[in-house]
Amino acid sequence: MGQVIVRNLDDKTIAALKAKAALHGNSLEQELREILAEAARPRPEERLALADRIRAMTPRKAQTDSTALVREDRDR
Repeated sequence: MGQVIVRNLDDKTIAALKAKAALHGNSLEQELREILAEAARPRPEERLALADRIRAMTPRKAQTDSTALVREDRDR
């Protein structure tokens, strides 16, 4: 697992994070892990934006109606 060092945090920020950790019954380190893990998860709009970017890379081709393909297969 990796490690991250965050320098120059305001003392008030650290105190607020410690208080939040205590409310949740966590150590400061565990609370920060959970905050960072939540922040790293893509939000729904970010997922949609990624899907749109991937879709834009895929050439557009006319799609064959699957009903027609099933009927064609049955007629063989």
